[in-house]
Amino acid sequence: MTRPASVSDWRLRAQKRLPRMMFDYIDGGAYAEATLRRNVAAMEEIALRQRVLTDVSKLKLSTELFGQTLAMPVILGPVGMAGLYAHRGETQAARAAEAAGLPFCLSTVSICSLEEVRKSVAKPFWFQLYMIRDRGFMMELLNRAKEAGSPVLVFTVDLPVTGARYRDVRSGLSGELTLADKLRRGFNVLSHPRWMREVFIGGRPHTFGNIAHAMPNAKGTNDFAQWIGKNFDPSVTWRDFEWVRERWDGPIVIKGILDPEDARMAAEVGADGIVVSNHGGRQLDGVPASVDALPPIVEAVGSRLDIVMDGGVRSGLDVLKALALGAKSVAIGRAWAYALAGGGEVGVSAMLKTLKAELEVAMALTGCTDVETAGRSLLVEHS
Repeated sequence: MTRPASVSDWRLRAQKRLPRMMFDYIDGGAYAEATLRRNVAAMEEIALRQRVLTDVSKLKLSTELFGQTLAMPVILGPVGMAGLYAHRGETQAARAAEAAGLPFCLSTVSICSLEEVRKSVAKPFWFQLYMIRDRGFMMELLNRAKEAGSPVLVFTVDLPVTGARYRDVRSGLSGELTLADKLRRGFNVLSHPRWMREVFIGGRPHTFGNIAHAMPNAKGTNDFAQWIGKNFDPSVTWRDFEWVRERWDGPIVIKGILDPEDARMAAEVGADGIVVSNHGGRQLDGVPASVDALPPIVEAVGSRLDIVMDGGVRSGLDVLKALALGAKSVAIGRAWAYALAGGGEVGVSAMLKTLKAELEVAMALTGCTDVETAGRSLLVEHS
């Protein structure tokens, strides 16, 4: 198999190694996937401004964010069920992030629990939280994150209901299954013996580690999806964020902001930062690309909040484009999930090295020597 040289190559390797239902869960979006495609296309349309004869012999990629030093402005964002992409996948990804000097954010709906991942790394990692109907259970999750030493809480607000993800229905990952569906899914799993050996058999238990005791009778991914539908809270409002703020004394980042007015509200209620995000095109299809939503949000609250952006980041060039438009850092999801599925911890480490090398080239050829000084002067402005 050809050695992966880019995120796109890791995507192809993941497609070969994963059963269809698992690959489609990583790769797919909501409805017709227009926003999923738009995230990538919008990044491609942004033109960097090439500059020459500038001393770029020394480049500074490190940055400060929420009290931490990042080796480069990249965060491994929360990705659900990563423990089904590789053997105890979240632990492998967390180790790769730590080795690269980058934050790793564990999803509420991870396969590996907070406690398991914490044992696998030397330093604490970030934790991502959804609003759950049972506030007592939420309080328990917050306490567990505190005990694990999580320095930053990422509060995701754009999933009061689950988007219509047609690929997951077609693949049999969610929805009611007929006997024929079960047979097709079983055959597809059997046709991926390495995944079956390392993950399906060797990577057990297959439970949502952080919420396992809340769903003791769950037997598979279909049960997980039903639990999420019943327990994520569609009545969530800004007042609920205040409830979380009162119970978490560290930085809180609100993830899922796509509108300047919501960004202003995030600043008003006491958030420390936001993630400009459309959930990777997995929630409401037809909304703007994250990178298109970024500039007006930066204009609205850039002086009050640290702004992270996710969606469509597939290279180090994309990282620099987001920084030039006002983001302090980017969060990646699919990029590290593809690499994890394709090569485990080694794959994630290799992909991050590629991102770093691509970012260095983009900085050198635009005359940018410090990521913290990146601005619109790095871009070709269209009239």
